[in-house]
Amino acid sequence: MKIVLLDALTLGDSDLSVFDHLGELTVFQTTDEQQTAERVVGQEVVITNKVLITAQHMADNPQLKLICIAATGTNNVDLEAAEKAGITVKNVSGYSTESVSQATFSLLFQLIHQSRYYDQYIAKKGWCDSPVFTHIERPFYELKGKRWGIIGMGTIGQRVAELATAFGCDVCYYSTSGKNSQQSIEQVNLATLLSDCDVISIHAPLNAQTENLIAAEQIQQLKAGAVIMNLGRGGIIDEQAMATALDTQDIYHGTDVLAVEPMLLNHPYLSVKASQRLVVTPHTAWASVEARQCLLEKMVENIKSYVAAN
Repeated sequence: MKIVLLDALTLGDSDLSVFDHLGELTVFQTTDEQQTAERVVGQEVVITNKVLITAQHMADNPQLKLICIAATGTNNVDLEAAEKAGITVKNVSGYSTESVSQATFSLLFQLIHQSRYYDQYIAKKGWCDSPVFTHIERPFYELKGKRWGIIGMGTIGQRVAELATAFGCDVCYYSTSGKNSQQSIEQVNLATLLSDCDVISIHAPLNAQTENLIAAEQIQQLKAGAVIMNLGRGGIIDEQAMATALDTQDIYHGTDVLAVEPMLLNHPYLSVKASQRLVVTPHTAWASVEARQCLLEKMVENIKSYVAAN
């Protein structure tokens, strides 16, 4: 079986030898739009994280039998065309729950503890010149007793709710689909969540219900001192409106995702003057060593299950 992995660089230093026993593997670190067509020629299995696989690619490659997506989202594959062509598409879910949940708290602690400021204070030898044993120039806060709102109560949202509860937070949530009902957690509308909560974390997919969900009007509803974090998808928050608000409102923002990735050179977040109110990470929340290992193992199982069924 001929297998091609189109964007191995997105998996970091993961051990790809797990695929060796499955067939003849060809690995490309990156693949751009112009290279995709030539690289899928003759391949029976295509593994892609973000590389777009179109109806034309499928039509030009009748030997293609299986597309493995190294992620949960399937928006980079034309699913309708795959079904018509008899091509199986398998994604991977549930591999990054712990990683993303942990990253949520990593972003939060940097903001509510002002960790970057204090680290820089030490690096600049400010503590060496202190007249007293401590330095508490920037206020920081405890989580206990804070109201935490979750947007998107899927598997990750539920795990974050558990952890927030363990820290003593009062948790509520807003269902972006309107279908989710967690009996043990208070469900509220979006306006209530935005205006009442001290901490807000987003764990929703990007779709018609969530695109631009948090725009200028919604940002204005945030309470003073609120922290809002996006661990879902870029495009859920209006980034220009958020950049403006960070310099004009008493709010904090952490995000691991942007509407366009990689980050653009002229992105508004790079011009925020109140930089202590903002933490951005380069879409790493999903990618703990353990999560990537789990992802690879589940992709191997997807390929094995396909072979067994055919």
